[in-house]
Amino acid sequence: MKRIVVATSHPLFASGGHLVIANALVKALSDCGYDASLLLTPQNRFGRQGSAYLATWLTDVAQAHDSRNVDQVISLRFPSYALQHSRHVCWLNHRMREYYDQWSWFARQLSWPSWIKEGLRRGVIHTVDRYLLTDSVSRVCAQSKTIQARLMKWGSITSEVVYPPAPPRPYRCEKYGDYLLVPSRLTTLKRVDMVLDALLEPEAMAVRCVIVGDGDQRTALAARVAEYGLSGRVTMTGHVSDSTLVDYFGKCRAVCVPAVDEDYGLVTVESFASAKPVITCSDSGGPSELVTSEENGLVVRPESSELAKAIGRMMDDVDLAEQCGQVAYQQSKSMTWEQTVRQLVLV
Repeated sequence: MKRIVVATSHPLFASGGHLVIANALVKALSDCGYDASLLLTPQNRFGRQGSAYLATWLTDVAQAHDSRNVDQVISLRFPSYALQHSRHVCWLNHRMREYYDQWSWFARQLSWPSWIKEGLRRGVIHTVDRYLLTDSVSRVCAQSKTIQARLMKWGSITSEVVYPPAPPRPYRCEKYGDYLLVPSRLTTLKRVDMVLDALLEPEAMAVRCVIVGDGDQRTALAARVAEYGLSGRVTMTGHVSDSTLVDYFGKCRAVCVPAVDEDYGLVTVESFASAKPVITCSDSGGPSELVTSEENGLVVRPESSELAKAIGRMMDDVDLAEQCGQVAYQQSKSMTWEQTVRQLVLV
């Protein structure tokens, strides 16, 4: 029985889609007959990433505790791909985004001395990452075309796209209910504030919305709900259990994923597995790759007025929601973990 280590970095007291994908991959590998185990590598704070890369580089993954060899490593994100193994596939979620696609946004917040310091660190990280992803790993796969394009833009690193399927949860479609679901970490890049702005537009003024998730923008978003007078139409649940989230998916009319330049957007395929259409934006990255407008959801320009029209249309037309939802469901059935395992395991 082949032994495979799935590795991803994990900051303290945090959670994220990459960890959900990593655990799902471990289960899928086990279901396919492999002896699979999850390894969490460190992800240090700014200024200490070098030690995280070095610690990961020095971690011995050649043998397990019983002296049996490890046959392959599959890593997901920085700096877990610094692990050294002769058979190493990186299924990339993302590199350190502040030093790549988010650099312009990040640099604007820095003082001049900090800009110089972080710029130097950025250059080092770019050099190290390019070496690791071209000379150190056996193959690079990207979890979306968005990630694939970033690899090519910053480093000329070639990759193939392998989309993660929905995590193995008991998804279902109970009904096309009377609320819009927005499952998201509440951070600036997720643009949940744009959904609230859209709910003030005439086309969406009667729409009920459930926002599921937590994050550093929760207080600000709750204040905006109160300021806009949306308390009667918007429910903010905070963090919920997996079973509760599946229940929300199963009973909503549609799901809205308005994030900007998302790496992948796992909630998109979770929505599809629940036979629910997805409303997203043309600059949303991963979600906009998976959603075909008028087929399994709606893709609009990233403006609150355009988002409002799409939301209002989907909430006013249950037949449209059901038709798009069924197409989405069929798409989700074609994305299987068994197929993913075949693409990631080296023969």
